[in-house]
Amino acid sequence: MANPNIVLFGAGTMGRNHARIISASARANLVGIVDPFEQNGRAATDLYGGDWFPAAEEALKHADAVVVAASTEYHYDIARQILDAGIPVLIEKPICPSLEQTEEILTIAEQRGVPVQCGFLERYNAGVIAAESLIEDPVYVRAERHSPYWARIKTGVAWDMLVHDADLVSRLFGSVSPSTVSAELGYFHPESQPGAEDVIDMTLRFPNNGIASASASRIGQRKVRRLTIQSLTSMVEVDLLLRSVTKYRHANIESTDGRAGFKQMTEMEVPEVSGLEPLAAQFEHFVDLVQGTVDMDEERRSILPAHRIIASALSSEA
Repeated sequence: MANPNIVLFGAGTMGRNHARIISASARANLVGIVDPFEQNGRAATDLYGGDWFPAAEEALKHADAVVVAASTEYHYDIARQILDAGIPVLIEKPICPSLEQTEEILTIAEQRGVPVQCGFLERYNAGVIAAESLIEDPVYVRAERHSPYWARIKTGVAWDMLVHDADLVSRLFGSVSPSTVSAELGYFHPESQPGAEDVIDMTLRFPNNGIASASASRIGQRKVRRLTIQSLTSMVEVDLLLRSVTKYRHANIESTDGRAGFKQMTEMEVPEVSGLEPLAAQFEHFVDLVQGTVDMDEERRSILPAHRIIASALSSEA
């Protein structure tokens, strides 16, 4: 297939990031941006090219593939339209703000044979990719994702933020379903929507007895994106913002000079990390999916584990 023509839904903050990436790609053409607000849509097309469309119907006539970066609460209806048209789609995470809707969308995609990808951005983080080759049989994983408050987000932090870490944790433990999921939720900010949690602490146990904990907060005073993976012989730390990786290996060494006791030593390995910006790497993967060099069934199946974990976490506190 020649370079696919891409239509983008959403000209907000995340949408403009996607527009920047699509317009800069040598493998695709940004032909249009759909946004109900003309001022937003035209401002984005003035910067990144393509035509502004106020609604989906006309825009989809020009699309070989679609990227959805509209607000989460609109994902279900938009995705249905795109799948009805038989057009491959990349949908920002989560696919939908409920497991039931997500499962429905993925079932429709499977029945119609339409490729679908979820915007699990951290899969394409160069730090995560570098860390994967250093990890040895993880038994405990800790993830932290904290941010200052941003009133424009309507959903709680579980679907908005923690779903990224649910995806990473699940993949680290082989994408098997956890045996148990529990969570504590906090509702603090007066500007948050009713029922939208501001803080969540989640704990998971996997069938191999591995344990993971993950926290997300939108009442932090700075951005934190950190992943720690512990095995019996090493520990790997990933700073997802800096895309940096450090591996630690601790040892007790018996004294060889006739004195009693042990010497302790910690070895540190800091690999060089390089790669595309995660959003660009994610889009490259999407183009591969559209062009058929990525297995669409495997890609679709990889979406559900994280959504199921978040749904279990939210229901566990009820």
